Amino acid sequence: MKELRRPARLAPGARVAVVAPSGPVPEERLQAGLDLLRGWDLDPVAAPHVLDRHGTFDYLAGADADRAADLQAAWCDPSVDAVLCARGGYGAQRMADLLDWEAMRAAGPKVFVGFSDITALHEAFATRLGLVTLHGPMAAGVDFVKSARAQDHLRATLFAPETVRTIVSGGTALVPGRARGVTLGGCLALLASDLGTPHARPRAAGGLLCLEDVGEETYRLDRYLTQLLRAGWLDGVRGVLLGSWENCGAPDRVRALLTDRLGALGVPVTQDFGFGHCAGALTIPFGVAAELDAEAGTLTLDEPALR
Repeated sequence: MKELRRPARLAPGARVAVVAPSGPVPEERLQAGLDLLRGWDLDPVAAPHVLDRHGTFDYLAGADADRAADLQAAWCDPSVDAVLCARGGYGAQRMADLLDWEAMRAAGPKVFVGFSDITALHEAFATRLGLVTLHGPMAAGVDFVKSARAQDHLRATLFAPETVRTIVSGGTALVPGRARGVTLGGCLALLASDLGTPHARPRAAGGLLCLEDVGEETYRLDRYLTQLLRAGWLDGVRGVLLGSWENCGAPDRVRALLTDRLGALGVPVTQDFGFGHCAGALTIPFGVAAELDAEAGTLTLDEPALR
């Protein structure tokens, strides 16, 4: 697994587009997020369809074609320096094949931020654009608008990435050790459902794999991990970072499952790393070379996430 291209960091006055590739966006939270971004001396602009609702499927933020058009227009607009997703939910996979990846590649690198359902787009940006992306809080997410820690870590990553080259989680080792590799990952359910699609990488070999999820019963987590194992997707992974598992069952039971499914990989595994669906979620760059120290609960990047 190779390192990916790093976009440029943001500076005061940078224009950031907020798009909704997945689920419907609450207007009041969107406005709160836009206000926060303005407080960072950014120039946020909401995409035309960001507050849309699908006429039949109320779990989608408007029609697939409109969600794709918003993302592509924002990415190809030379005045836009970063694209931030408004929220997750579901729907990114439905629109990923509608994007003109050649046009987006020609537009050049820029910052892309999101998590949860946006995992499908992190994979696509890696395989189609060869670009570092940020697994971090979303502009209309309650975890962003109400969490100073999440705001501060994302802001530092965007404006002064050299100050967060070592990400300290306070987590503990599930399997001790150190490992080097290139970061990747996201929501476990999305990684499993992305297998075999045109935008998914064939395996995680050489990677430091970041995993988290929300609202999944333990047996479903078992199913997703077992699918990745049986598909050979985890063969050659160098280390694993485990984020939050909110509403996924009793913590002890989830921990036992993770030990059962991941312990046999023979690589360092750290738990409670503090990214994903949790208060104060840390921003983790994907596509950068780094070292994991499972016992110290740290991820040290070889270079800042952004140039």
